Amino acid sequence: MRKPIIAGNWKMNMLPGQAVALVDGLGSEITGFEDIEVVVCPPFVDIPAVSSAMKSAGLKMGLGAQNMHWEESGAFTGEISPTMLLDLGVTHVIIGHSERRQLFGETDEITAKKAATAYKAGLTVMLCVGERLEERERHTTQAVVLRQLKAGISRLEPAQLASIAIAYEPVWAI
Repeated sequence: MRKPIIAGNWKMNMLPGQAVALVDGLGSEITGFEDIEVVVCPPFVDIPAVSSAMKSAGLKMGLGAQNMHWEESGAFTGEISPTMLLDLGVTHVIIGHSERRQLFGETDEITAKKAATAYKAGLTVMLCVGERLEERERHTTQAVVLRQLKAGISRLEPAQLASIAIAYEPVWAI
């Protein structure tokens, strides 16, 4: 059975110095959590500083990215590739977050492409699924979540499914 994951998504908060201070403080707080995988997901600009601080302190935490592109390289202004993330020490990536779906129009198809690319690169996927308030009120939660889940894993091989992390995140509860 897989270890449970506790992941903190810092969203668009903290400058690198603040992020390092937070990670330094977390180091003493995660003692005794050997049966739980702890992952921090800072903004992209904080990843190098957080990665360095984690290595220096010998912290046994995962480092997650909040997003990535499905291509390895190319003319995708402002995007980050899985190879770039790996080079910075990133081990996990959030795919399908409700904010990416709602604010940036990411579809189930885009989520599927990102998940497949992340696995191919060797990143652990944290796949987010969840319904909006109007979907909950229409009693379509199960259908929405199943659709998102099926799409998110549609390009993965059966063996890859053993390491995926599913985060149920109802949009209305955020």
